[in-house]
Amino acid sequence: MNIKLVESLAQVVQSLSPEERSLLEEKLKTYPENPSESEKERPFYETATPEEWIKAFREWAASHPGDRPSLSDEAISRESIYGERG
Repeated sequence: MNIKLVESLAQVVQSLSPEERSLLEEKLKTYPENPSESEKERPFYETATPEEWIKAFREWAASHPGDRPSLSDEAISRESIYGERG
């Protein structure tokens, strides 16, 4: 928790006029107290097990058509990749 931020906010709120406090209260009512489930949900990369990663990768790979031409042996040869540095 950011204590300095909370203290600063408390000072600002204390300095508000009654009308400004009223407006602030109205604004705060528009925000839910508890975040929705989608806000609480952590991303896949934070929660996935190794098995889930493997399954997701295989599904992704299977979603790409296999009828694309493969590279020739010449195209992936060391000489073709590194040239004279090979």
